[in-house]
Amino acid sequence: MTASSFVPYPTVAPDAGPDGPEAAGPPPGRPSVTHLRLSAFAGHRGAGFGLGPLTLFTGPSGSGKSTALRAYEALARLGGGAELAEVFPDPAACVPERARPDAQSRRGFRLGCTADGPLGPVRLDLAVQAEPELRIVGERLTAGGLVLLETALRDPSRPAVQAAWYTGGASPVTRGPLPDDRLGTALLPLRVAGKTDGQRQVLAAAEQMVIALRSVFACDPRPRRMRAPVSAGGGRLLRGCDNLADVLWRTRSECGRRHGQLVAAVRAGCTGPVADLLSEPGLDGRVRGLLDRGDGRRTDLRLLGDGELRYLALALVLLTGPGVLEVDPAGEVPEALQTLTVLADGFDRRMDPRQSGELLRLAARMCEQGHIRLVAAVSDVAGAEGATVVDLGPADGVGEG
Repeated sequence: MTASSFVPYPTVAPDAGPDGPEAAGPPPGRPSVTHLRLSAFAGHRGAGFGLGPLTLFTGPSGSGKSTALRAYEALARLGGGAELAEVFPDPAACVPERARPDAQSRRGFRLGCTADGPLGPVRLDLAVQAEPELRIVGERLTAGGLVLLETALRDPSRPAVQAAWYTGGASPVTRGPLPDDRLGTALLPLRVAGKTDGQRQVLAAAEQMVIALRSVFACDPRPRRMRAPVSAGGGRLLRGCDNLADVLWRTRSECGRRHGQLVAAVRAGCTGPVADLLSEPGLDGRVRGLLDRGDGRRTDLRLLGDGELRYLALALVLLTGPGVLEVDPAGEVPEALQTLTVLADGFDRRMDPRQSGELLRLAARMCEQGHIRLVAAVSDVAGAEGATVVDLGPADGVGEG
């Protein structure tokens, strides 16, 4: 975004040069986001980040680590069909600080990503107007050198953008309105018939992008809430890991092998002996988490330190999958064709070096096996062998760590 005008979207170009090269793609057939672009978003301008199976953002406070993860999560939620106002409750905070309004008093921000998969790289670029009202004013989906979807705001008085999508037939494109408060790419299956090769290419590209974006679990364990007993029966871990005790009840009974791996990980990162990790129902029907010390003693999880609880919760996340985590994957696609991406801001927050090192080593093993992908912000990258490290360097007074 220039200082004097609001440009709806950037010119389509390969993901190289200023944006940096694409990271290695996901396993064949598994769509995943491999590049994040923040063309003009909060403290980032003209920024592009290649994302590998394990990607760690590092840098001082204020360098933009949290901002990058927040942008990724926003794209993921839009890919899942969320409304723009729900995804950006404070859109003005996403506008670059020194961006001046154009002649129509408009200011906004731009972001995008590339999803690799069966079709090769599929690129999505999005321009959002934050002021005077929140709306999508430009969207472009491209693959194989073709613009498959392009939208633009033609009439500011209407809550819609004019869209054109590729057909490859006698008429090269089909035109029609799309709402200006949702991601058009996610709506294409409702508008494109799929009768021509071109239309099928559009649908395949949209599906690849949406699957990659929807298969995301944003996680930020909150130790204070994890200490309280919880109601039983949910069985799916929330992003704050508040219901950790209930999920432990389920994992221990349903998957002994993974539970054993979790116990081993907790043993490596928590103080004192650890023989088992379990849940116990109380008289009120709620369950609490316990560490079995192996000598008849049990330690209530509420007695653990914040770092230990965050370590335990993140180890559980790394060792499980969509069936246990509260995510909204593309349900019509077999799990074998999806790759879960975990987003974790402050991944090593409140942990000592031993805990953060053990957790990063566990993350490296899980990501290498293709079990998950992890994009995290950390203060120290020691122990993360084979990680894609994004060092944002010294803070320049903008952005947010």
